[in-house]
Amino acid sequence: MGSNIEKHSIIVEGMSCGHCKSAVEKATIALAGVAAAEVDLATKTLSVQVDTGKTTLEQIKEAVDEEGFTAILEKA
Repeated sequence: MGSNIEKHSIIVEGMSCGHCKSAVEKATIALAGVAAAEVDLATKTLSVQVDTGKTTLEQIKEAVDEEGFTAILEKA
């Protein structure tokens, strides 16, 4: 069983400052399987590298939403 690291970008609404950026990044990186998480405030985008065998995008959305923001997962 190898890792299945995938890169995803998730739109996050409600972020406006460095504290918001930090809160979203910390909540995301705390999840098992998340290798990296970086927020771009200018584009309101969370970029993640995640092992989808350990953590789903829905779990990332839930973690962001619990911090008081709105994560929008694009439907394929």
